[in-house]
Amino acid sequence: MIVSCDSAGIKTAVEAIKNGGTVVFPTDTVYGVGCDPYNVQAIQMIFKLKQRKKTKQLPLLGFSKEEISKIVFFDDSSSKIAEKMWPGPVTLVLKIKDDKIKKTMKLGDKIAVRVPNNKCALALLKECKLIVGTSANISGNPSSLDPEKVMKSFSGYDVFLNGGKLSSPGESTILEMIGSKMEVVRQGIVSQKELADLV
Repeated sequence: MIVSCDSAGIKTAVEAIKNGGTVVFPTDTVYGVGCDPYNVQAIQMIFKLKQRKKTKQLPLLGFSKEEISKIVFFDDSSSKIAEKMWPGPVTLVLKIKDDKIKKTMKLGDKIAVRVPNNKCALALLKECKLIVGTSANISGNPSSLDPEKVMKSFSGYDVFLNGGKLSSPGESTILEMIGSKMEVVRQGIVSQKELADLV
């Protein structure tokens, strides 16, 4: 089902997620696909849709730092970065404190988390609080800003929240604080220097 990023479309997408479905939605970087992080079957469906190896962990999107802090521990540096950069294209790898999410998402001790700076994604997250959020593409294929391209190359989801063609400068920067040292896991549109200046 394809719906617009209006109140009716958001409602449809929220209901799908709450009922264990998968939803494609726009973010501030690329089109993503997500589900309820506490629903094992929905998470397995994301792996299936993406043809993604089960060993490769899925990231999580949250409505706010406050919501994300319910499931992870923030160290001082990560907390400062989140305060300054969220919503935005910075993903933080943090230690999990929610054992249930650790179990349902089959995680180790850490998870990659972010608050996306996209009106449609935030409207969805306002209702769902936390969702699994990974790029809407077959693993190994490029992610996309164009909903038409996503619809042609990616299928099997329950709802497609169409936010139109996205204008994005690139991927989020993924980083992890190891003690006082900042380790960039993936260089995205925010430079390490910009992030180092915040802590």
